Amino acid sequence: MSKVFFTNMRTKFDESLLAKMDRLIQQAGIGDIDCAQKFVAIKIHFGEPGNLAFLRPNFAKVVVDRIKAQGGLPFLTDSNTLYVGRRNQGLAHLDAAAENGYTPLSTGCQNIIADGIRGTDDVEVPVKGGKYCAVAYIGRAIMDADIVISLNHFKGHECTGFGGAIKNVGMGSGSRAGKMAMHNEGKPAVNANACIGCKICARFCALGAIAFTGGKAVIYHDTCAGCGRCIGACSKNAIGNGWNSSNDALSYKIAEYTKAVLDGRPHFHINVVNQVSPYCDCHAESDAAVVPDIGIFASFDPVALDKACIDAVNAAPAIQTSILGNCDRTHRDVAGNEDHFTNIHPTTDWRCQLDYAARIGLGSVQYELITME
Repeated sequence: MSKVFFTNMRTKFDESLLAKMDRLIQQAGIGDIDCAQKFVAIKIHFGEPGNLAFLRPNFAKVVVDRIKAQGGLPFLTDSNTLYVGRRNQGLAHLDAAAENGYTPLSTGCQNIIADGIRGTDDVEVPVKGGKYCAVAYIGRAIMDADIVISLNHFKGHECTGFGGAIKNVGMGSGSRAGKMAMHNEGKPAVNANACIGCKICARFCALGAIAFTGGKAVIYHDTCAGCGRCIGACSKNAIGNGWNSSNDALSYKIAEYTKAVLDGRPHFHINVVNQVSPYCDCHAESDAAVVPDIGIFASFDPVALDKACIDAVNAAPAIQTSILGNCDRTHRDVAGNEDHFTNIHPTTDWRCQLDYAARIGLGSVQYELITME
């Protein structure tokens, strides 16, 4: 079984949470990576401005300082988004990162947008054993790195159920062309009975695929990229997945993209499980946390890491004033705990991403949890 290291959010007078995090990643083995004079891509999500659930830059500085102490050359990186927003081109993306506190002064290293100013600077990377993607389109700066470390805010996600290390590396490293390739099987549909014609969904559509007929939204699939941004934008849950298999296909492709990024290079992964929001940090808002803050997890195995975090979240009590308080909480996991991710996003199956990632050799869903006080 893969080893996953964990510490809770508790601190003492003589040690901050940041110092505790540094101690955790050292115990998890980050020091075993030869970083001397090597470029180290720290894959992170800078957060869409307006969102307050993204990781504070302080967490990134811990990793940056540790890599520098090992002689490495770290940089923080993310790729441009497919949907309309503040991170869909390189210059605006850097402005958004700075607005959210990510600057060389706060983290100790540079921010580099992996796929360039227009989101077109990518590399075609073969996916070994890929069933859904023969090649992956990965941001060039990430592929130029010698080592990849992912620093992830663990949360829910409207299309994949959850977002952790696999989602951050796979979807987050894809260029705009890569994100299109991952999303293009999934096309949302509108429940006209629930639609109130507020037109908020159209505001979030980068391709103008949403029109209104008789006061109701209509999504034209020939134009739609399938990014799912409209699903999260709709406050009436009037937009959903048009086909039961499309969310699964998206998860499979994300796993294959993660494999393309990590194959043949040292990699290490850290999940911070705090402010567990129901939706992705790509939203320009963040709904209330669904469970209390849990802690920090680290592992060389991204699959085991994400599974350990899912188990920990599902074992935690639901915050009744969050979206979970309004959910039909009938779904349970194999341990008998409430399945928070499925209860929030019942059209998703978070298990398929992990199971498929394990099948293609990314890691194991079996893990040994090692707790550090």
